[in-house]
Amino acid sequence: MVRYTSKKSISFFLRKYRKWPYSPYKARWHRIFSQQQAMQSLKQSATKPPQQEEPIKPHVLSSLIHSFSIYNVEPTPKAYDFIIKTLVKTSQFHYIPSVLDHLENFENFEPPESIFSYLIEVYGSTDKTHEAIELFSRIPKFRCVPSVYSLNTLISVLCRNSKGLNLVPEIMLKSQAMNIRMEESTFQVLITALCRIKKVGSAIEMLNCMVNDGFTVNTEICSMLLSCLCEQKDVTKFEVMGFLEELRKLGFFPGMMDYSNVIRFLVKGKMGVDALHVLNQMKLDRIKPDIFCYTMVLHGMIEDGEYLKADELFDELLLFGLVPDVYTYNVYINGLCEQNNVEAGVKMLASMEELRCKPNLITYNILLKQLCKVGELSKAADLLREMGLKGIGQNMQTYRIMIDGLASNGKIVEACGFFEEAMDKGLLNQSLKVDDIICGLCQRDLSCKALELLEKMVSKNVSPGARAWKSLLLSSGFKLGFVETTLINLVGTSQTQLSNENAAVE
Repeated sequence: MVRYTSKKSISFFLRKYRKWPYSPYKARWHRIFSQQQAMQSLKQSATKPPQQEEPIKPHVLSSLIHSFSIYNVEPTPKAYDFIIKTLVKTSQFHYIPSVLDHLENFENFEPPESIFSYLIEVYGSTDKTHEAIELFSRIPKFRCVPSVYSLNTLISVLCRNSKGLNLVPEIMLKSQAMNIRMEESTFQVLITALCRIKKVGSAIEMLNCMVNDGFTVNTEICSMLLSCLCEQKDVTKFEVMGFLEELRKLGFFPGMMDYSNVIRFLVKGKMGVDALHVLNQMKLDRIKPDIFCYTMVLHGMIEDGEYLKADELFDELLLFGLVPDVYTYNVYINGLCEQNNVEAGVKMLASMEELRCKPNLITYNILLKQLCKVGELSKAADLLREMGLKGIGQNMQTYRIMIDGLASNGKIVEACGFFEEAMDKGLLNQSLKVDDIICGLCQRDLSCKALELLEKMVSKNVSPGARAWKSLLLSSGFKLGFVETTLINLVGTSQTQLSNENAAVE
């Protein structure tokens, strides 16, 4: 027979004992609420500025203990995390050891590993490598099981310089004693850090260790290593191409950026033919090269003097539907000029405008230089006027080209006009043919014009060379003696050294 408890008996129970039945959820809810209140009190205490009568703020650890004691609850991991981050933010690193000691000796909870990883990272950024290593070794004392997370953080910190890098093997051995198993992420951190400090050889050795341990090599690591290897100055093409083949054997499929890095390395090393082979390999791998890749290879072909292949390459990129940009046209026009085919270069300039690709200053300077070189000064002047009509201003290179071209072709007066214009615009350089202009004016009995130019040069802090001074003295009827000749030679030596320094800077 089932008994049903009547409402009358329940009321009698409550009246007799004067309390409700105990709810197991009330204590948990009350504890969480009290911890939240204590946390709020701690934050207010930590951010509150000191009063006038209290110039010294209390230690944040004391604030933590007091805030949680008044609510009769134990401190939480979030409270310690807040304290440590507050101390770091306010640069009060001298308080951190006491906070860690209290966490180790007086608390019973298991703090999250993220607290220690954060502090290791902070120690690394403030050159406290010893403190970072010590904290890593101390993690188990905090009732926390260390993992590869904190190991990766410490390795990343140590690999920022060569001194810390020497400590990595010791840390790896210590991590094994702490039962921390290296994972793929650990190797990735090591390789990334080694590439960042340009230790490519060590990074490749680490890659081999990763493969030997049976880990999978991802695309990101391979691309990073290949890019870093291509940036090395003393590496050969055999090393780069051989490493690329080794990566292929590991299942790596190069992408557009990987091929671009290899092509840039080869072109920079004046290996244009090899760059063309890499471009063809891209197409075999069904990767369509972009205009940037074609431009680099086109530049390499022209530097190697492979003009026929350069023409074929330019036609090929057009057939592929790629639109040449101004950099591509500049490279191709420069190749035409190097073949002394300046007329084709000028026609290409018109083609650029028809295709709505606006020529820039470099385009015009390339053509101006070749026109002056072959003596087509009138066409160069027409091109210069065209630049002005299109709003393209001249730079130092433009004036140098025109002054050198006019002076080399005997147009001294015209060269003098360009030189004065460059001085008026503040576009002066010691490498301009100042001596040729002054000497040419003196030879044409234009000494007054030469002296006028000299006076203007002095006002602009531009000094002529020894040849100019000699021509000016001889044109004035002055006979040079031993002292004058010696002084002129000294001026010439100093002028040559200054010109070499300017050329090196440019």
